[in-house]
Amino acid sequence: MRPAPREADAGLVQALRGGDEAAFADLVTRLTPAMLAVAAGQVPSRAVAEEVVQETWLAVLTGLDRFEGRSSLRTWVFAILLNVARSRGARESRTIPFSSAFPPEDVGPTVDPARFRGPDQEWSGHWASPPRGWDLPESALLSSEVRVLLRAALDALPPRQRAVVHLRDVQGLEAGEVCALLGLESGNQRVLLHRGRARLRQVLEDYVLEDRVDEARG
Repeated sequence: MRPAPREADAGLVQALRGGDEAAFADLVTRLTPAMLAVAAGQVPSRAVAEEVVQETWLAVLTGLDRFEGRSSLRTWVFAILLNVARSRGARESRTIPFSSAFPPEDVGPTVDPARFRGPDQEWSGHWASPPRGWDLPESALLSSEVRVLLRAALDALPPRQRAVVHLRDVQGLEAGEVCALLGLESGNQRVLLHRGRARLRQVLEDYVLEDRVDEARG
């Protein structure tokens, strides 16, 4: 007998095992961006990461009967992805392990130091230019322009930050799941998530400020 998946995944797994092409296409559409982000941290190029993702989907299709439901389907897919990516990265001899020391791009300041008061100023270390409040309507923040902006900013993050933000904020995985999948200590995961979110917030803040300047000029 086939093992039973978790209740939340039962319908989808049944559809996939039954050859439902629409269900599979939807799953591919939802997970592939984050899979590319995670694979990119393990292999030397975008092209190789795309090959890893394709190989992963083939492994998912051929391995569905072995899916036991001890984790969510999504977590199972990412576990396969990381196994494929690490094997491919080892063959390429340029793998980038997530558990390695932070590269230089991960140890710089999260916020531009110029936004804080200097040591020779009153209230040294406090905000000189604090984060600006946003009063844009939700419809504006969810507009196509903003989504494209955030998508580009997310893709521009360093590989480890991009992978963690994708898994936590796009795919909705819990911190423990992300740590287990990527081989991260909980503290490292929090730092990577904080830095990634801070960079995305800065992009949004710059966008809002530019929008207000344009309105004032208009």
